[in-house]
Amino acid sequence: MRIAITMGDPAGVGPEILLSACKSGEVHGDFFVVGDFEVLEECDRRLGSGLRLVRVRDPEECRDGVVNVLDLCLVRAKDLAIGRISKSSGAASLAYVETATRLALEGRASALVTLPVNKEAVRLSDPGFTGHTEFIAAMCGQSDYTMMLTSDRLRVTHVSTHVPLEEAIRLVRRERVLAVIRLTHDALRRFIAQPRSAGAGLNPHAGEHGAFGSQETAEILPAVEDARRLGMKVDGPEAPDTVFFRAARGAYDAVVCMYHDQGHIPMKLLDFEGGVNVTLGLSVIRTSVDHGTAFDIAWQGTASTRSFVEAWTMASKLVGHLEEGVRGEKPF
Repeated sequence: MRIAITMGDPAGVGPEILLSACKSGEVHGDFFVVGDFEVLEECDRRLGSGLRLVRVRDPEECRDGVVNVLDLCLVRAKDLAIGRISKSSGAASLAYVETATRLALEGRASALVTLPVNKEAVRLSDPGFTGHTEFIAAMCGQSDYTMMLTSDRLRVTHVSTHVPLEEAIRLVRRERVLAVIRLTHDALRRFIAQPRSAGAGLNPHAGEHGAFGSQETAEILPAVEDARRLGMKVDGPEAPDTVFFRAARGAYDAVVCMYHDQGHIPMKLLDFEGGVNVTLGLSVIRTSVDHGTAFDIAWQGTASTRSFVEAWTMASKLVGHLEEGVRGEKPF
């Protein structure tokens, strides 16, 4: 089976990154693109990539040595507003994700790699949309899942992601924290014999024994103790202002973060271009770039392909481990 790659928002850097990575040979082999053939063809012409693009109607029609495009025929190149938010591009980008996820669930794709969508653009047609991860998890029927960001220097997972900060605070609950610790541990244990993680505190100085908040003593510490009773090696709650430094130095294999920015800020500071998003707890393999649509530089041939190449490489390794057991290079 082949890996499905979603094209991302047609007006963003997704098409450019995809074509550039294929042109350089960094992405190659068993994959097909879910998107709009006409848009990719026009982007290829503007970039001068000279790639051989082939339109297919089914993954089984894919051929080797070309860029196979499962054409959904949703956006015309002549109607595309490059570098701008639009309802049509947002709706199309979500349709690519929906199609790729369905193919993976049906066993017709071995994994999916997602290029960036723009949440504001998607919400013009789907006001309830919060993000790729939540959308794919809903399609998979999964409620116990988490986002892991990983790079050579740091790995983080999240108790909550795309919610307002006041809601994120309410979501720091013992059961949810334990669930994310368990998802993190189980993912790492496939490749690390005895993984060690840390649970970050929510408040300054991890609450300082209740002086700056109660979540550490009431919710996070009980979850950490539950995890230890289940045989997991986890410390915490650890002070958020030092735990990432220690993890990057090798003290921990991952940090369980209490909300979106707590994990994203250190990851993007340490490795902005190389970070990869892996969704844990799904019934399909899904990786993604860790950046947005970058409308300001779209289709100019300057966007970095590194995060996409890393996401593609990780998906390939995860597929290999699934098919071959624990042999081969560790994905993270």
